[in-house]
Amino acid sequence: MQLPDILQDFASYKITVQNRSPKTVDQYCTDLSLLFRYIIAVGSGLPTLGEKFESIDISCVDAAFVSAISKEDIYRFLLYTARERQNASRARARKLSAIKSFFKFVCNFKGLMKDNPALNIESPAIKKTLPKFLSLEESIDLLNSVKADTKNPQRTRNYCILTLFLNCGMRLAELTGMNVSDLDKDLRSVRVVGKGSKERIIYLNSACREVLREYLEYRSTIPVIKDKSALFLSRLGTRVSRQSVQNVVYKYLDAAGLGHKNYSTHKLRHTAATLMYQSGGVDVRVLKEILGHEQLNTTQIYTHVSDTQIENAMEKNPLASIGVSDNE
Repeated sequence: MQLPDILQDFASYKITVQNRSPKTVDQYCTDLSLLFRYIIAVGSGLPTLGEKFESIDISCVDAAFVSAISKEDIYRFLLYTARERQNASRARARKLSAIKSFFKFVCNFKGLMKDNPALNIESPAIKKTLPKFLSLEESIDLLNSVKADTKNPQRTRNYCILTLFLNCGMRLAELTGMNVSDLDKDLRSVRVVGKGSKERIIYLNSACREVLREYLEYRSTIPVIKDKSALFLSRLGTRVSRQSVQNVVYKYLDAAGLGHKNYSTHKLRHTAATLMYQSGGVDVRVLKEILGHEQLNTTQIYTHVSDTQIENAMEKNPLASIGVSDNE
């Protein structure tokens, strides 16, 4: 579907001026297109769900259309996404973020509106949930399941991938996007490109350096390398895809007897962060830099207290050793 000019202008601004990632901007445009279709549907008496709704032409959206959108329209849209589309609070908050960013662009950058209808709309409260993660023992079992896969020619690569996930807490896209040139010559650090195309340096521990040396030695024996820049390669010599890496993770989770827990590549990121904080004593501010978070409150989900810590705290109560028989 062709985006209206005003939405194309917004997308160009976000990418070129604000340096937002194309993936983020595409999601913004999808959310805003939904808002425009909803307003057209309500105004024309059309259904707000189904094939007819999805096919509504939004090419008519222009400065006049946007200027007529009120705060009440936005509230009704958010209610619609909750009731009719069953969007959870996180999805609604993301949609509101897109709307706020768009109207800020329309009012402040384009100067098309004096009053911003989205300015003081509060974001839906998001229920905070503790991240799922592997225990230290489960992490070791996962790595051992790769070691046991002796007949797999890609075992060295797969072991390296899982080691980096569990030690560095990098995102899936960061791992698959790494190039050989991103590694420093002593394998002490690697440059990754995170969300919003932001670069950061991840320092590598001894386990990561060891597996990377082994993998690079194996990589040098691959007869045909089509993508010479890519660090991790498929069996065809091309850059390994995200789906392939996800399949590798699922395979070895199953082999380690952990498949039933619905873990994923992102859960390995959670695992690295939780182990560094709980067992390694890493300061939360340092952890923020390692993970590439913009805000400290994003990192603070890893500061949850473990069950073991709670148990130990209960045992430290001075009354814990006094039983019924002690009072008789």
